[in-house]
Amino acid sequence: MPKPFHRPVRRPSASFDNIVGAGDPADDLRVAHTTASALLERARTDATGETAQRLIDFTAEHGIDEIAEVWAKAPARSLPGALWRLYLLQASIQGDPALTALLYERGRVELRTADAVIAGAPTPASPEELGALIDTILHGVFRGDFAVALDRAAAFCRVVAAGATHAADDDEGTEPQRATALTQRAYRLTTSAEDLTACAAAWRRGVLI
Repeated sequence: MPKPFHRPVRRPSASFDNIVGAGDPADDLRVAHTTASALLERARTDATGETAQRLIDFTAEHGIDEIAEVWAKAPARSLPGALWRLYLLQASIQGDPALTALLYERGRVELRTADAVIAGAPTPASPEELGALIDTILHGVFRGDFAVALDRAAAFCRVVAAGATHAADDDEGTEPQRATALTQRAYRLTTSAEDLTACAAAWRRGVLI
């Protein structure tokens, strides 16, 4: 059974590190699932696309404090858990776009998989282009194939995780604290990728709730 994703601080950091313990009462879980389903349905049934764009623009400008209160405590492999991880990824990129671009490019070069192609970023990708990529993925969540959007986000996480792992190896002898931080970042990104991939599969089976 997947572990619940615990309550974060009010504004998630770029390194996925600001997560602290909290309870996970049943009422909060019901609210998380209900709000996630309602938001997704509203955005996906708006033929104009305006609802989806407002959601993306609002979280980009103001953060995800209110969403975090309910979604961050949901199980990782659930609809609210998946949406939370997508917005956390957006916040991570915006929090340090230069480092994200550096790690993504390192991962793209080092990783011998199709993940960079699946993620869909330009080669090489600038910080601004990676920001545009996550917005495109979020548009896919609300307007396109939800499972494909989750797979793209998972692929992105794997590429950055690979970059962080190789960068950590480079820094291990000279900057051990930075190497540790990068290793932890890689672990969190890898875990998020696994959860997002599982959510995509569950959505295709019609069992993601």
